[in-house]
Amino acid sequence: MNKDVNNGQSRREFLGRSVAALAAASFLPSAFSCTGKSVAAPAPVDTAAEAGKVNSKFGGVQIGTITYSWRSMPGGLENIIKYCQEANISSIELMGGDLEAYLGAPENPMMKFFRRQASQPAAKPGEKPAAPRRMGPPKFTPEQQAEIDKYKEEVKAWRLGLDLSKVEGARKLLSDAGISVHIVKMQPSGMGSDEEVDYAFKVAKAMGAKAVTDEINLETAKRVAPFAEKHGMYMAFHNHMQYAEEGFSCDPILAISPSIMLNFDAGHFFGSTGIHPNEMIKKYHDRIYSIHLKDKTGPTTGDQPNTNQVWGQGEMPLEDVLLLIKQEKWPIYCDIELEYDIKPWSDSVKEVGTCVKYARQILM
Repeated sequence: MNKDVNNGQSRREFLGRSVAALAAASFLPSAFSCTGKSVAAPAPVDTAAEAGKVNSKFGGVQIGTITYSWRSMPGGLENIIKYCQEANISSIELMGGDLEAYLGAPENPMMKFFRRQASQPAAKPGEKPAAPRRMGPPKFTPEQQAEIDKYKEEVKAWRLGLDLSKVEGARKLLSDAGISVHIVKMQPSGMGSDEEVDYAFKVAKAMGAKAVTDEINLETAKRVAPFAEKHGMYMAFHNHMQYAEEGFSCDPILAISPSIMLNFDAGHFFGSTGIHPNEMIKKYHDRIYSIHLKDKTGPTTGDQPNTNQVWGQGEMPLEDVLLLIKQEKWPIYCDIELEYDIKPWSDSVKEVGTCVKYARQILM
């Protein structure tokens, strides 16, 4: 049986030892330098504890999830609330598509493409799993690209005409259930006009978020930083495997503005570089707004390098990351990003719930 490299604990052992305790308990709440002066990140607000509802803040560390984790499930804010309640999640990184769909936006055709991809069956016993997804521009057929181009025109008109009171209604819907939004992934790099970038920050701010997120890119940072500064918010950049690329550094990106922060994916970082993510976290803790958590194999692991794993069955030092943040009391949001294959007898809501319990056992 595979063990977690930090505590020798398999997922099965974790579940076996913790079920009784969890059933009885109610859910409770270096040598590096960084370019650019930071703006102190706000402490995570424990809205759920105050509301007496869901609460995924443990030992002072706010555990949440990106709603992308539930991409295989029916969408909609009402469903997201249900999933948060079932998994005990009180703070989320909300996908912009989820929010805009609730607000009445035209459907993004790319979501249909992604749903089709997410519905692909997992490898059968004895079959080699598909190769892990690599970064790069998505490839679309001419027909798909025509759909996307038409959508961009339609959605721009819709965005610029949106009544922001509808956004406040969406925020209240979540807040009434004890769920706060700390990031909205609006992805302004894909927005064709400055007016739409401004819209992205207005909407995220109206949702109560402090940051908008996108994929890490120097040109996007230069373009978007003035809008983040204007609205008193952060542009938090997410990474995939860029840190494994020769010569890549986030320093020039962070130097652009104190409003630029990191949405640091510790799993992708470890899986692609093999470097302990705490090295990055210690170096950039004052420029990290949130962390994506996942378990992975390392870049040199057998015939399945850099591959998503069930929590506790990979090599990513999840425990080290969580305990460092707890020990240092850094106000960094820690979000589950569920990407491993889900067995037919489970679903993504149950699996996120198991990850929450795993994190809780480490932190409490």
